[in-house]
Amino acid sequence: MTKLIALIDGSIYSESVCDHAAWAAARCDASVELIHVLGRRDTSSAPVNLSGNLDANARDTLLEELASLDESKAKLAMRRGRLILDEAHARLVTDGIEAVETKLRHGEIVETLQEFEAEADLIVIGKRGEAADFDKLHLGSNLERVVRSSHKPVLVAARAFRAVNRFLIAFDGGSSAKMAVEHVARSKLFAGLPCRLLTVGNDTPEARSKLDEAAALLGSGGRDVTADIVPGHADAAIAEAVTSDAIDMVVMGAYGHSRIRSLIIGSTTTEMIRSCLVPVMLFR
Repeated sequence: MTKLIALIDGSIYSESVCDHAAWAAARCDASVELIHVLGRRDTSSAPVNLSGNLDANARDTLLEELASLDESKAKLAMRRGRLILDEAHARLVTDGIEAVETKLRHGEIVETLQEFEAEADLIVIGKRGEAADFDKLHLGSNLERVVRSSHKPVLVAARAFRAVNRFLIAFDGGSSAKMAVEHVARSKLFAGLPCRLLTVGNDTPEARSKLDEAAALLGSGGRDVTADIVPGHADAAIAEAVTSDAIDMVVMGAYGHSRIRSLIIGSTTTEMIRSCLVPVMLFR
């Protein structure tokens, strides 16, 4: 890993994003690129149809005042964004990371990420955005969009950072889970950390064969791995394993189904991110 991207928005999760980014950067000797995106709706007034409501002079005066207000809002948003980036930069330096760049952009977060992610090896984002305190069960509106659109692993930071001493790979034998195993096997980020490789479901010969193959790949990469299969539902069984084994991070494939199907039958990925009190690294 040479560089990672940390997406910050000024929410209570931004400090945790910085701390997780600092941890990853230190383990991989990587630089950090801090990005704060000003959404288009943050700096412009809602359009209003004034035709027929005001005379010409009054309408012109009001339009001038609205334009002035938009200009002031844009300047304030820029100042706030720069302050958010400066504070995040200072936190990373305090955490021991000196190679830090900052970028302030207007537009959509997915478009911005697509512009910069090619040179990065990891994306770090908070579980929830600036409305986190108002709806505890609602994930950040940008989170799924970022994960679905990114071609790089996405580390979803928990509300508070704690050192990662042990991690779990939720392995279902799918392509995304295999991608996660391959990444863990070669990445310096996980070097020296005990790993539990967990499949949830029936202990069939096929499931056992796929699990053993994944464990062998991790072992060839020098990982200390314990592999097992447990019955039950994935979200509940993984949550139980996180608690019982003192797991500090979950690694898993993400959003194997379309958005429409996820709306109908639900998403294990979304439920895991929502319920887990530890960071989750996602591969798609």
